[in-house]
Amino acid sequence: MAEGAGKPRILKGRHLLGVAELSIDEITALLDLAEEYASLARRRDRKLNTLRGHTHINLFFEPSTRTQSSFELAGKRLGADVMNMSVKTSSVTKGETLLDTAQTLNAMRPDLLVIRHQHSGAAELLAQKMSCAVINAGDGWHEHPTQALLDALTIRRHRGKLENVTVTICGDIRHSRVARSNILLLTRMGARVRIVGPGPLLPPNAERLGVEVYHRMEPALEGADVVMMLRLQKERMDGAYIPSEREYYRFWGLNEERLKLAKENAIVMHPGPMNRGLEIDSSIADGPRSVIREQVEMGVAVRMAVLDALARNLETEAAA
Repeated sequence: MAEGAGKPRILKGRHLLGVAELSIDEITALLDLAEEYASLARRRDRKLNTLRGHTHINLFFEPSTRTQSSFELAGKRLGADVMNMSVKTSSVTKGETLLDTAQTLNAMRPDLLVIRHQHSGAAELLAQKMSCAVINAGDGWHEHPTQALLDALTIRRHRGKLENVTVTICGDIRHSRVARSNILLLTRMGARVRIVGPGPLLPPNAERLGVEVYHRMEPALEGADVVMMLRLQKERMDGAYIPSEREYYRFWGLNEERLKLAKENAIVMHPGPMNRGLEIDSSIADGPRSVIREQVEMGVAVRMAVLDALARNLETEAAA
């Protein structure tokens, strides 16, 4: 794994705001680089100097454990100076706008800014106002590109490819930026994507996304290579989308009996945090087919790849 300047560019753009902007070649290159970084995690000496001299800020307006900690760890393993900005103790709580915050951070001259925000388009707005590279770590209902990349890497490690792999995404598709990014990425890479959930939790005109739409779990799971469960996004629901949690589990929860309908070697995924006994049984979440912990591991590798790729672009611009 080469360090330093002179490495080839992977991404055409200055920022990573969504999967929609990535080409097949860019996705493949990111996954290949992430695969290299995944092997680094198994070594005793995990520290590189790839981002030495770079400042990396994490700005999270929504709570996060996996995403924020993995971005922090990714930056530190690459040798960056990493700052986690606590929104709860910042001027945002005093009424400061996102644009004011952007101007303040811009004055600190960071190289890489990772943002998670409750409003769709927040990352794009910052990208227009900041002189550094901006990475979208989840914005409203819009996208969560690095989650889709780590899910794709996990699937590829188990299936050897993404093309013609049947992926069933189950649950609250409508409110899930994870689902949106996964649908965009997986369909672009040639996977066969099915979505299933209660009618109110499916996006309108879902067929236009290039997916197969189901309204019952059993046919959606039949012969699936990958079963991806989603969390109920209660914080984004402004009404009664389900009769009750008990009824939701009865019809849409993943149990052992339903999982038998998928392929014998099917893997089970979940972006977390999980609601055990609501979306998924603990016996499955902790069982032999679950790759949920591997997803967390791949999250660090993918975020290292993204930080590295965007830093290469900055170095190229500086040298021009």
